[in-house]
Amino acid sequence: MSFGLFVLIQSTSKDKGNLRVTKLKLCIGVIRLARISGVDLPKGKKVLFGLQYIYGIGPTSSSDILGKAKIDPNKKVGDLTEEDVAQIRAVITAEFKVEGALRSEVQQNIKRLMDIGSYRGIRHRKSLPVRGQRTRTNSRTRKGKRKTVAGKKKTPTKK
Repeated sequence: MSFGLFVLIQSTSKDKGNLRVTKLKLCIGVIRLARISGVDLPKGKKVLFGLQYIYGIGPTSSSDILGKAKIDPNKKVGDLTEEDVAQIRAVITAEFKVEGALRSEVQQNIKRLMDIGSYRGIRHRKSLPVRGQRTRTNSRTRKGKRKTVAGKKKTPTKK
């Protein structure tokens, strides 16, 4: 749970003498944010889908986490209590590798493949598709923007 400070500005203006009156209202309110593994979950979504914003948690692991934490998957993230968030956080830290730790593990695996010189490692090094896709067409995402290669000019033949 976070505390926020809201400033509402109401302005009115009168044409006579260019008088401008501005009213400031200060409102101190409570913002409910569920922050798990360094990710702010969207408060308008159901918890089942909100957990999927965390890198490494998909639909299946999200439902497993909620089952172990005994939380209704149809509940909105904004309606979660501090105890609910603590239970979800405890299950995730105990059983899952997410966010930074998972990203670094994936990068280490790719680096290992490149170091041992495997086919997949070579494909990673050359920035080509790794899983057998064709490269004559498509694969622009992996290869980057097209690099134009000039074709050979034909020399005119004498008859």
